[in-house]
Amino acid sequence: VQLQASGGGLVQAGGSLRLSCAASGFAIDYYAIGWFRQAPGKEREWVSCISSSDGSTYYADSVKGRFTISRDNAKNTGYLQMNHLKPEDTAAYYCAASPPTSYYSGRYCFRAEFDSWGQGTQVTVSS
Repeated sequence: VQLQASGGGLVQAGGSLRLSCAASGFAIDYYAIGWFRQAPGKEREWVSCISSSDGSTYYADSVKGRFTISRDNAKNTGYLQMNHLKPEDTAAYYCAASPPTSYYSGRYCFRAEFDSWGQGTQVTVSS
């Protein structure tokens, strides 16, 4: 199980970025996909997830209305579209997968256990 996050970069406040999470070694169809972030000196923070069975999506309050999570099972890739970026969104962003054996992977993925992680992609938002 491997996940490869990409798409980070430097952007001005108000700008947009689209992160991708390419999976290999498994089919994401039956996995919930989540995005997390960690800023320097801060704990890792859950950002968003998309459930496997019904595609339901969930967002942290800090990104709700600005970020959109999606998945393309045919491409075995998850995405995080980030709009109206703010300096406080600056962090390393990580994608993760929750297996079908996790009780909440299919629905209510914000409660799921994510046990497969990709490397981070840095997002820096300048003011």
